[in-house]
Amino acid sequence: MKLTIIETGQAPLAIRSQFPDYPAMFSAMFEGADPSIRCETVSLVTGAALPAPASLEAVLYTGSPAGVYEDHAWITPLMDFIRAAADARTPQIGICFGHQAMAEALGGKVQKSEKGWGVGRHTYDLLSVPGWNGEKPATLSIAVSHQDQVVIRPPGAETIARSEFTEFAALHYPEIRGLSFQCHPEFDAEFAAALYGARRGTSLPAETADAAIASLKEGCDRRFLADWIASFLKSAR
Repeated sequence: MKLTIIETGQAPLAIRSQFPDYPAMFSAMFEGADPSIRCETVSLVTGAALPAPASLEAVLYTGSPAGVYEDHAWITPLMDFIRAAADARTPQIGICFGHQAMAEALGGKVQKSEKGWGVGRHTYDLLSVPGWNGEKPATLSIAVSHQDQVVIRPPGAETIARSEFTEFAALHYPEIRGLSFQCHPEFDAEFAAALYGARRGTSLPAETADAAIASLKEGCDRRFLADWIASFLKSAR
């Protein structure tokens, strides 16, 4: 399967040269989960044109520092693309901003959360694991980095993971073959810590950043989530 990664954001400039870009992180993630998934990148954030969604085998939307409600020239085309991909039943995966963009485009609502920053290792209750063939774990622990949240679930979407902090932490769209997560399976602990550190004392309070970095010592379920997404893509063919 060829997975088209839509790049919607980049790491902060202070750490950008020290790490692979987000599409490269996803490519490495899928190499470990299922080498038959071949990745290509469309860098929407740097001006690349979106392809026809019906021509794609599957698509993944990356994270971004942007909000879905912000006035960027590429936001409206992306929303139209998501709806067109849904009409074509092209399998879609959304991660963080991508999770929010899918929800907003498909009839939900996203806004900056009154709960503030979600950072560090968060644990979610898993309600179901569509497309996964193995035993369902009770919880999923993974690194996050977001201020915005889905506050109204789109029609036809199912909540498959939640926590007290994030009610709609993961959504499944059975009719359009979509799956999205607020968390970041592509972030390893080194990158997540650098990301929190880059924002420490500016957009992210110092004590919040320090606690987020410390929480990463407990380890995350990155491999399980990568395997799950790969399994879902196989089942959605």
